[in-house]
This record gives sequence, C-alpha cells and structure tokens, in this order.
Amino acid sequence: MSEANGPSGPERAAGMIESPVVERVARLVRPILDDLHLELYDLEYTGGVVRLTADKPGGEEHVTLDELALLTRLVNRELVHHEGVVAGNYSVEVSSPGLERNLRTPVHFAGAIGELVQVRLAPFAGDERRLQGTLVASDEHNIEIEIEGERRVVAQTSIERARTVFVWGPAPKPGKGPAKKTADGPARTKESAR
Repeated sequence: MSEANGPSGPERAAGMIESPVVERVARLVRPILDDLHLELYDLEYTGGVVRLTADKPGGEEHVTLDELALLTRLVNRELVHHEGVVAGNYSVEVSSPGLERNLRTPVHFAGAIGELVQVRLAPFAGDERRLQGTLVASDEHNIEIEIEGERRVVAQTSIERARTVFVWGPAPKPGKGPAKKTADGPARTKESAR
C-alpha cells in the first residue's frame, strides 16, 4: 500500500466522477477554481442538489467565507449561463471540507493518512459495521486502519461512509470546573478553593 498523498488539482478530483452531470459540472467549475487558486475536493449531484467542496492546494490554509461566497456566485452564474449542464430544477451548495472531511475517493483516503478516521461499512461487510482508528495506509482499492494496536485492511468497495475525526482535546474531569483566577492569588479550581 502506498502512503503518498497522491495527485492534486484536476487529477485529485478525477476519482469522484460518478455521472455525466458531475462530469459536466466539473469541467465548468475547474477554470473558476483555478482563477480563485482553489482546487476541487469533492463534487456530488444527488436529489437535485449539486454539492461542490473546494479546498486550498496543499490543504495548509483554510478557504475563507469570502472565497466561498465568490465561488458560489460564479458557479451559479456559469450554471445559469450554460443551462444544459444540469437539467430541471436544482440547487447548488458550495463549502470547504472543514475539520471533519468526508472521505469518498482513493485520493481522499491517501490525503488522510495518519489521521483519526471513522468508517461505516455496508451491511454485507460483516458483523462489525463501525470502525474508528488511525488511517495508516491506502491504495486504489483498500485502506488500512490501526485500531487499538491492531491493523485492519478494509476494501473501499465495502465502505458506506467515512470521514476524518477531529479531536477537541481532553474533557474536564467530572466535578471539576475551569480554573478561576482570584484577586489575591493564582487560579483555583472549585476543589482547591474549599
């Protein structure tokens, strides 16, 4: 299994083409994304909704709300101008991947190596349907997750849904509140103030 981050730009999005509508929308939005120095992270068309997810190349910076607003306006304008791209009534949702990213393509998984992931397997995959662990390897067909010291290989075709998991940090101990600063001394917890 390869641990490389995989290709970026248009090649990165290539694994997501699922329908002629998605392919047409992808061709239309790529020049817009290039002009805004963004890349296509994901693109879906389901239930009359075009969901476009854009990211900064390399993932080092975050996409700003202003960039998303501009991208939304430009994509909507192009879709109206090229009315045959999406037939019938539809809506457009534009977003950035966020802290917890959906993982749908081999490129998505390759980019998440080393991160904590949560995977829900399809019913045919066996008894244990929910897995959470560190993604340690990925290739075009399988991912490898380390769960409590054991590695498990999972076929991408058996994955119903997957995403990265953001860990917010340790929770405070029960019964202990946040430290409070007093006028006459250092910060104290509820316990040390008694």
